[in-house]
Amino acid sequence: MFLNRKLITSPIQFDYQPLLDIGSGDAIVLLHGLFGNLSNWTSVAEEFGNQYRVIIPRLPFYSTPLSKERLDDLVVFVTQFVEHHQLNNITLMGNSLGGHVALLYAWREPKRVKKLILAGSSGLFENSFGGTFPRIKDYDYIRDKVRNTFYRQDVVTKELVDEVYSTVQTKANTLSLLSLARAAQKNNLSHILDEITTPTLLVWGLQDTVTPPETALEFYNALPNAEVIFLDHCGHVPMMEQPKLFNQHVRAFLE
Repeated sequence: MFLNRKLITSPIQFDYQPLLDIGSGDAIVLLHGLFGNLSNWTSVAEEFGNQYRVIIPRLPFYSTPLSKERLDDLVVFVTQFVEHHQLNNITLMGNSLGGHVALLYAWREPKRVKKLILAGSSGLFENSFGGTFPRIKDYDYIRDKVRNTFYRQDVVTKELVDEVYSTVQTKANTLSLLSLARAAQKNNLSHILDEITTPTLLVWGLQDTVTPPETALEFYNALPNAEVIFLDHCGHVPMMEQPKLFNQHVRAFLE
């Protein structure tokens, strides 16, 4: 897919009220994945909120049209969100689809991004729904989907599964998530990664089955200014599965 560095302003009226905005100082902007929310970033916010401004946008997964330009719409949103909150020299941290959007934003707005931190990012390969329509009324099916994302099953609480289950109980939401997953799979970034010179930290779970460790190595080899850390006993969401180690590596990278 050909990617254009120039973005067209979206006609959609976005909501720029963040999920979380704490602390002061240099900004760390956290971008969640398809089923991500505030709870995904709890440990990061607690670790860095007393030294940085930690801000989490509400990515508009359910309010953008079901079109092949959906990732562009998300990048437009991040662009306008950053401008709305008057952020500069940001550290952009993204998990899964959030990492994909972070890479596209850093490519299009390199002067705005000081550092990139990617955890289980899509953009090269992602094994998500496999092209099938999720059985949205089947709680066990949704629970198993969530469990397969994590290596550490103690992280998969009933509250987490209930949250995902409630999200996909409408056909419109499920179609929107499937559309985004397919858009991410088709939006391969291999031919632009060498243009992203922002210092980048890749933190990957060795047991990640959604974006396997080989994907991290591909990112590492393609990005001009990257370093990679692998965490054992960890799947697709390292900031939840290995929060202490994740934060240690992020702090070392930032400081």
